[in-house]
Amino acid sequence: MSAARLAVVGRNSLTYNERVARELRERFRSAGVFVASVAASASSGKTALLERTLEALLPTYQIAAVVADPAGDCDARRLARRQALVRQITTGTAAALDAGMVDRVIDGWDLEDLDFLLIENVGTLVGASSYELGEDLRVVLVSVTDTEDTTLKYPAIFKCADAAVVTKMDLADAADFNGDASHRNIEAVRPGIPVFEVSAKTGWGMRDYLTFLETRRLERTLDGLGVAE
Repeated sequence: MSAARLAVVGRNSLTYNERVARELRERFRSAGVFVASVAASASSGKTALLERTLEALLPTYQIAAVVADPAGDCDARRLARRQALVRQITTGTAAALDAGMVDRVIDGWDLEDLDFLLIENVGTLVGASSYELGEDLRVVLVSVTDTEDTTLKYPAIFKCADAAVVTKMDLADAADFNGDASHRNIEAVRPGIPVFEVSAKTGWGMRDYLTFLETRRLERTLDGLGVAE
């Protein structure tokens, strides 16, 4: 089932994006696939988090991934080694993915066969907040090697996120990471958002995050079936 494919695509207007995102969301929900997107600055550990997620969930679920970078297909090749169905989007000068890009790159996939579709956005916190991708869940990452003020500098992406993940916790001491300040700033920008501290390298904290993904998928599935919790 392992495959990596390169797609070079262009950028669409926001109005067009809103229409395509709605159509994608309808397709995803009709197919029963749960879609989660991940946004973060470059080198915050998005691909490592996806690798660990695939490693843990693939024995139970059918999962596909879409990854985006301005150039190259390094991330797609990394994830394909996990025996997942993977396609790469090359965005060029575009600051973030849009729904049209996702719509084109998933062409030919049988969505009904999937339980999860994971979308890795371009490595920047600028622009990702403007374009919905038809996802059920939007996750934003911040690394312990970033400043604790990252949330305050890029509030837009955190305000529209459904969960925040603090990555590279194995480096927290070396980076002199101030966890209290980081959580305080996240809460100030997006009150009540679930926050997970993880290390994709060691696996620390991943179980809580993975349980969150599985629970959200189950909730969406039950909601689609009209089943009360």
